[in-house]
This record gives sequence, C-alpha cells and structure tokens, in this order.
Amino acid sequence: MREMVSGANIDLAAPGDGAHAVVVGLRWSSPAGDADADVSVLLLGADGKVRSDADFFFYNNPTAADGSVQLLGKIPAEEGDEDRITLDLAAIPGDVDRIVVTASRYEGARFSELDGLRLTLADRTGERLLSYAVPDAGDVSALIFGELYRRGESWKFRAVGQGYASGLAGLATDFGIAIEDDTAPDDERDEPTGGAQACSAHEPAPDTTPPRTGEPAPETAVGRPSVPRPRTVRKKVTLPKAARKSLAENDSWRTARLFPVSVLKSDREREMRATSVLLSVMSQVPEFGRRLTAGFGAPAGRAETFTEVSLPHGDTPRRPDGVIRVERAGRLWTALVETKTNGNALKPEQVQDYVDIAARRGYEAVITLTNDVALEGRPLVDVKIDGRRRNKVALWHLSWAEVAHQAQMLIRHEGVGNAAHAWLLQELLHYLQHENSGCHGFQNMGPAWVPVRRGIDEETLCQGDRRAVEVVENWERLIRQVCLRLGGELGQKVLPVQRAKRGTDPESRRAGLADDLCTDGRLTAELRIEGTPGIMAITADLRTGKLRTSIEIPAPEQGYPLTWAKRLVRQLAEAPADLHVETLTDGSAGGPRGTLERLRPEPGDILPRDDAQITGFRLSLFKSMGNTRGNAESGFIRSVDQAVDRFHAGVVTQLERRGGRRS
Repeated sequence: MREMVSGANIDLAAPGDGAHAVVVGLRWSSPAGDADADVSVLLLGADGKVRSDADFFFYNNPTAADGSVQLLGKIPAEEGDEDRITLDLAAIPGDVDRIVVTASRYEGARFSELDGLRLTLADRTGERLLSYAVPDAGDVSALIFGELYRRGESWKFRAVGQGYASGLAGLATDFGIAIEDDTAPDDERDEPTGGAQACSAHEPAPDTTPPRTGEPAPETAVGRPSVPRPRTVRKKVTLPKAARKSLAENDSWRTARLFPVSVLKSDREREMRATSVLLSVMSQVPEFGRRLTAGFGAPAGRAETFTEVSLPHGDTPRRPDGVIRVERAGRLWTALVETKTNGNALKPEQVQDYVDIAARRGYEAVITLTNDVALEGRPLVDVKIDGRRRNKVALWHLSWAEVAHQAQMLIRHEGVGNAAHAWLLQELLHYLQHENSGCHGFQNMGPAWVPVRRGIDEETLCQGDRRAVEVVENWERLIRQVCLRLGGELGQKVLPVQRAKRGTDPESRRAGLADDLCTDGRLTAELRIEGTPGIMAITADLRTGKLRTSIEIPAPEQGYPLTWAKRLVRQLAEAPADLHVETLTDGSAGGPRGTLERLRPEPGDILPRDDAQITGFRLSLFKSMGNTRGNAESGFIRSVDQAVDRFHAGVVTQLERRGGRRS
C-alpha cells in the first residue's frame, strides 16, 4: 500500500485489467465526539463541470442508475466506522474525465475540528492500494480529499486536500451544480459562493475557465426543469425521543401494528414470520440492508429477498427460510438464510445441507440467524466446507440482538433516508422486542449453569470441569449482548475488553477463566463505553449471589486530596445513596471506603489517615442476582441488564455531565 502526499498521483489499473471496481473510504475522528460529515462525489466532463445535476451524488442522491457510483454510508471497519464509496470505473460514461471525492460539514462545523482525516482506496477484494492523510484541512466546511482522472484508457488518482470556506454550496457551484439551500434567506439562495472562497495550501482551485470556442456552455437548472435541484440540507430522519400524545379514547386501546405478533402460536409460525418481516424490511430500507450484509461481503446494490423457497437436494428438496440476492453493476451476490427463534438450536445436518446446496448452485454465503451469540473460535454448528469446490461458501451468523442493535442505531441516532423507512424500522423493532416474537436474543445460561452454581456453593467444582467452560462461554455471550443493547440505546460504541496476552487463542483464554471460576467463584467482565471516563467492570460472585458494577477514575494530577473528595461528591450529587466509594492508594492495602450517603456530609472521611498516595477512586453498586434458569429470560440475565443500566444511568452519566472526564 502506498502512502500519498498532497499533490501526488498514482496509476490505477485499466478497466480491461479486471480491477475496474474500487472502494474509496473516508474517515475522521473528533476529540469532542461530534465527528459527523457528509460524503459526496461529482462526475466532471472535459470542461471541469458536471454534465448535469444528476452527476452530483450525496445523501439525497446516493446511487447512479448505471451502478457506476454508490455511496454506501458508514460501514464497520477494522479501525472503526468509515464512509465508503464504490466506483465501477468500467461503467463510468466515456464523456466523464474526472471523479471528485469530497466531504462537507454543516451547521457551522469546520474540518479543523476533526482529527485523522484520511482517504483510502482499495480494490474490489478489499486489498488497500493507497492511503492519503490530509495534513492540514484549515478552517473550511467542505474538503476535496482526492480525485480520479482519465489518462488514455487508464485511470489515475491524485491526492488533493483542497478546502472550501463556503461549504458544500460553494464547492458544488464551482463545478456547475445549481444549488438550492434551505438554510439561506430567499434573497441569498441563488447567490453563488464560488472559487473566490476556496482555500488550500496544497492544490490550486479547480479549473473554472469557460468552455472553449465552439463548445456549448453547460446547461443551467432553468433549462432542465425535469431535473430537480440538489438540496444540500441534511435530510436524515430519526424518531423523536418523546412519543406524540395519543388520541385513543382509553389506555386499553392498542396501536395498530404492521407486523402483528399476538396471533403466533407455534415456533414454526414464529420462524416464518420473523424471517419474512426481517427480509422484507431489509429490501425496502437500503441503509438497514447494507448494515446487515456489508460484513458478509455483499455489495451495495439493488436487493431482493425471498421466503419459502425450494431448492433441489437429492431425492428431497430443501427449503431454507429465506434467500437474499443483491445485484450491482451486473454482479449478483446470493445467500441462503436459516432462522431459529426462542431457544431453538441450529441443526448441524440441516445447515450442512444448505452449505452443500449453496456450493453447487454458486451461492456465496449461508447466513444463520438465532438468539445465540457467536463467539470467536467457537462455531455454533460443526459444518464442513469443501475447499476443493470452485465456489467456496462462507458461513456467517447473526443474532437477533445484532439485528435489533442496527435498527435502533439507525432510527434513534444516525437516521435513514425518509420517514417511511424510519417507521418501517420502528415496526420491525417493536416486533423483535415483543414477548411473543421469540426474537429476544440470548436468554438462557444453559444446562451447566445450575450444576456449576451448586458445585461452587458446595466447593465440589474442580478445575478442568467442562461445565465451567460452558458457563464462561455463555457469560461471554451475555456480555456481548449487553454491549449491543447498551450501545443501541446510547448511540455509542460499547465493546467488551479482553485482557489476555497477545496471541492467546480463545479456547485457552476461556479455559483459564473457567479455572479461575472454580477457584474464586466469580465471573468478571469489562466494558469500554465510548466517551466515558473509565472502563465499567461487572463481577458476578456466585458464592455470595451478588452482582457488582464498578468504575475506577484516576486522581487529578493537581490539587489537594480533600478538594478531590469534595469535587467527587458534588459530581455524584444525583447518584444513588447506596453507591460505594473506595479510595485507591499505591500501597498494597485498600484505602478507606463508604457509601455516598455517609460521605455527603463529610467527604474527608474517604481520605487515608496514613497520608498514603491516592491514585484514584473506585465507585461500585451492588445487587442481588437472580438464580432461575427457565425457557424465558432468566433471572440472572435480567439482573445483569438491570445492574448495568442502573450503574450507567446513576453513576457514569453523572460523571460525564459534571465534568467527570479528567485530562
């Protein structure tokens, strides 16, 4: 991979070389957590202008009719989310000489507020060809990251890094776009803000010379009444936080739902209904469908979904629960879907049949969808993939918790294209969360849970017991689901922290944790919540039946210990009175501790009497944990959810609101 500098260019393969499809990725970050910007692409002719307003691709016009340009939106990547664009260079019209890749901010935001501005370009297999870090964006609200341009039959890429103080409207106007901006007053809306406001120390302004003699001037929007003017106002729809007032005559009336749940009577009905509901919403809401299939290698294109299909397999045809087909620029990606609801497990022989069918018929993937959560290095079903076949099939897994997480992220935090799509996602989420849908996510600690708890209580559980490993695996599944649920509610990344030596395989790590469980009777986990002052720890003590949620915050680098204690108590003014506060010192012995209720009148009581060096404070809440197992959500799982929610709302948010972040 080549690292580019501003102004440098590089040759790309010719369209006939088979590398005609490239993926452009744009990423950035913000110390303040507000790192949003909108990506756009412009196709320019030989005169440096768009041929028509249809050559301007952005959030209200994300896809070219011929599939040559597709804005995929934010896609999960190795180093976080990034905005991705696919360009099919072979499908780019012949009269297009340049492809400009840009991004813009809105509501007064500037690129100087963002860190790590970077463009990457990869081939269709995902192998990165080049990377370009913008060195200094400056005080601009629109930025050209780079451009692809023709040289004979080939394409080249140039790193640009040019900024526009006039924003997207000024940038687009320079390239011949007729802008209608609802944020401007009526008497200013058609006033151009062009190249005079462009600013860059790295590249000259775009060529704005008039057409050569004898060439027709670019058309204006007035001459093309059938083509709507691009609107640069952000139009993403999210659901309101507060529900509208109901017009029901009384509280017993139920709101009409698109996907009714109460009529479901059997597991087969639940599986069929859940599959049909999910696949239909995936095909109708492009942002949602791409979220669920992007990680499986599916392209961003026109998607169709099917249920109740029949495929030949020996003497008896097989009927997978669903099929997904995605078409883009003549390429067809297909996958079989096998669904389970409630606590029903996948049948290995059934999944194996679907893998064999997919390999014979040229399907790229088999996707399983259950309430279970897949773990690294621990497949849910034992399936053999024939590596000798020309068409190798990938086996992927989704949990219903992941599906609900992605729907919640879109409708509550990131937004979708229009109100109808937001409403469809809300109906899907209501269906998934209904007690009768069978799509509640991981809900059972497994058959080893009760024997392990009994063995710990009676001190008969020995290291090496396979049942302890099963409990550790299910604890990991539970924690991953907690991360998905909490992340969807907050609109932030919530990830489990794995403290293991680099290179340790998952099976060995879990075996070590199982031995620790046999020795001390505790299950432990840590969560990293984006934007919080520390790592949230969760401990389930199976000997005492107590759940502990805690967070450690470092001591300030300056000031006096008594000032630190008073400030901490003020920050926790609205925290639960039973919150335990413990002083951490550099000695082996623990420092003073006490409940917040006792410390509020006398914060100095938390200070050590021997003048030991204070390194920080640990804040903890305790809760009794449930112990039932049942077919529905167990008392233990419910108590973990409740403990995490109470600690985050009552403690972590108090630290954030009152300046709990320490430099």
